[in-house]
Parts: sequence; structure tokens; C-alpha cells
Amino acid sequence: MSLLTRRIKEFLCLAGDIAMLYLALFLTLSIRYGSTWQNNWHSHFLPFTLIYLFSLTIFYILGLYDLSLARNNLYFFTVLTRALVLSTILAIFFFYFIPYFGITPKTNLFISFGIFAVLFFLWRQFYNRFIKSSGLLNNVLILGQNEETKELVQHVKNNPQLGFRIKKIVDPDDVKILHDLIETIVQEKIQTVVITADPHEDKNLARNLYQCLPLKIMVADLPTFYEKITGKIPVSSIGEMWFLQNLMNSHKVFFEGVKRIVDIFFTLIVGLIALAFTPLITLLIKIDSPGPVFYRQKRVGRDNRIFEVIKFRTMLALSPDGGAEKNGAQWSGEKDNRITRVGKWLRKTRLDELPQAWNVLKGEMSFVGPRPERPEFAFSNELLSQIPFYQVRHSIKPGLTGWAQIKYPYGASVKDTLFKLQYDLFYIKNRSFVLDLAIILKTIKTILSGGGR
Repeated sequence: MSLLTRRIKEFLCLAGDIAMLYLALFLTLSIRYGSTWQNNWHSHFLPFTLIYLFSLTIFYILGLYDLSLARNNLYFFTVLTRALVLSTILAIFFFYFIPYFGITPKTNLFISFGIFAVLFFLWRQFYNRFIKSSGLLNNVLILGQNEETKELVQHVKNNPQLGFRIKKIVDPDDVKILHDLIETIVQEKIQTVVITADPHEDKNLARNLYQCLPLKIMVADLPTFYEKITGKIPVSSIGEMWFLQNLMNSHKVFFEGVKRIVDIFFTLIVGLIALAFTPLITLLIKIDSPGPVFYRQKRVGRDNRIFEVIKFRTMLALSPDGGAEKNGAQWSGEKDNRITRVGKWLRKTRLDELPQAWNVLKGEMSFVGPRPERPEFAFSNELLSQIPFYQVRHSIKPGLTGWAQIKYPYGASVKDTLFKLQYDLFYIKNRSFVLDLAIILKTIKTILSGGGR
């Protein structure tokens, strides 16, 4: 499935949802007013359209436009139900606390959302079955095998709704298989060929791929295909040339300039929220455990500059500086017994991050970017020797939230750091206003679902 095909599927999903919303409104007015439904259409259209916009935003935040979620299973229908309930509550507040439109359609509101719930469930069941039907799957042939291809095969197998089917994996060093490549592609009805080797360095591979031109197949290198499917960069399958081709010219001066203005604007808003919550949080931290309210810690910023982040303390104050470490820096475990009761709540709600608005205002951080790591870890010989290209993540400002945090929210080892680096590289390469907005909305989803740390 090409990026265009993926976008078409996502657009079809959104268009279907919009159609179901307005169909529900039409059926509601027809049931209530019969043949005179048109007389009430204009008075209902604008307010219901605003409600629908909020509803669609909720659907996006909860992940209903993520193709990886498009399965008819219990989790999907749980999310679907949650989205409908939140949308209904929002509509009630909208009409009864903002009576600007002069209508309070109590009966119409509940009838329309009741009809929409039925239509929505039926439409999404059909859609989920439709997008993973065998006729729509793109047959893929992989030339070569490594750890990334194994992961890719499993990911595609677990997510047929993404639109791919791995038909065959062949060894590019097998001369006979390469010689019969055209025949294999025709027999297996291959539409996409993914290559793990560099055709510039393998003349035999390049020659055989060239002979496949008349078949009009798509040929993609593993890093590109892997990136589109998983939303991360396969670190072990790229080299210096990849960075020269993808990151050398990605300074994005205009994007960074506008982003800085947006950061300052939202920092002022977050700063006001922080001031409002600070007295309550201060009281809870003091009651829960002895030690300072705020905690400062050195982190690595853009271009390896060291700065101090400021956060509400969430761990026991075991050292003189109010930190939780007696014997130097250590990873924080998932069930770390140093985390206080109030600290667990602050982490889940991300309220412990509020003071970092000061770091954003100073220009040391941004709202969206890689998580700032501690210098003890970022510059450690163990990490630098085991994770190639790790320092590239310091080419942009770190963020309060980021692509890696929402995709792989927990990291407490070198292995976890490697996984998160793959997502960080994806963000550095593809960062944009649209991606930043998606990350912020998904962060809201994480907070609402209690998935913070």
C-alpha cells in the first residue's frame, strides 16, 4: 500500500463518519417532523456541525482514525463506545451551557446520537472488514532477511488492515532466484518489492531489478518501506549516507521559527495552568513525603548543550539535593518503589511536567521533540557504543512530549533507548505542524487514558 493508498483509506473512513453524522441528523428530523423536516434543517445544521467537529476531534484523539486500530475486536468497540459517550456529554454541555443558537434540542439530540451510534457501529464494522479484504492487499516480495525484515513480517501479519501481505522472502545472493525474479513476481502477483541490500553495490541485483521495469511494480528500500509501515527508522539498516540524504537539508528554518512563536504562545497558557495548580500540588507533595516541592535535573538539549529541567518532585528525596539517587544516576523502573503516591498521580496526569513551561519559554525545550536525556546516560560509553547515531537526536530541541513518547512510552534500558531512537529519527526527518498536532492530540489521549508515566 502506497502512502497515497493509505491516505485514501483514512479519508474514506473520515468521509464515512461524516456521512453517518449527517444521515443521523436527517433521520432524526424526519422522525420528529415528517415531511416538514426541511423547515428545521437550517436551525439545526450549524450547531450540530460544530458538535460534529468536536466529535470528530475526539474520535481522532482516541485513535479511531489509526488504521492499526481498525479491527472488529473488543478493544476497538470499547474505544468506539468511549468516543460516543464523550461526544454525547460534550453535545449536552454545548447546548445547555452555550445557548447561543436559540435551540436546546433535548429530544433531537438524544435521538440523533442514538441513531448515529447504530449507524456508526454498522459502518465501522463494514469498513474494518472492507480495508483488510484480500482483494485490497498489496502483495510484497522481500529480497533479503535481517532482524528488521522479521519484525516487519510480523507487524504486517498482525495488521492486515494496513493493506499488505508478505508473499515471499528470497535470498538476493541466490543467483537462480534472481534469474527467475520476473517469473516469481508474475506467479505471486507481486506489486511491491522491498530490498534490504543496496543495489548500487550489487550490480547483479540492480540488473535483475531493471529487467522488472515492464511489470510496473513498486521497488522500495527496506528503510523507506519500514518507516512507512511502522512510523520509525530502522537504525541498524541505515548508514551515514541515509543521514546525508534525509537530514542534511532538513533545517526547516521557517518551521522552526513559527514553532518557536507557537511554543511561546502556549507556554503562557500552560504557565497560567501551572500557577493555578501549584498551591494544591505543593500541599499534596508536602503532606505525602518530606523534601522539596520542585526538583531540578541536568538534561542534554540541542547541540549537546546542558540545561536544567524543573519538575514537581515525584520521588522520595533520598539525597541532599532532593533527588532519589544515593549512588549516582540510575534508570527509573516501571514499578519504581521510589515514586511517591502523589508522584504516581502527577506522572499519570503529566502535571509533574508543568514547571517545564519555564524551560520552553527560555528556549531550552519545545512542546514537541525528543525526550531530553540525562548526560550520565546520553554520553555514557555503553550507550554510545551500542546505539549508532544516538547523538543525532540532539540536532533539534527536546520536547515535553514527542513521537517516541506516544509510540513507546516507557524506556528504562539501553534496549528501550534504541527503540525510542528509531521513533526520534522518524520525527526529526518528518517533523511538521501536522505531525506536531497529531502528537499533541495523542498525548491528550494518553493523559485521559491514564497512560502517562
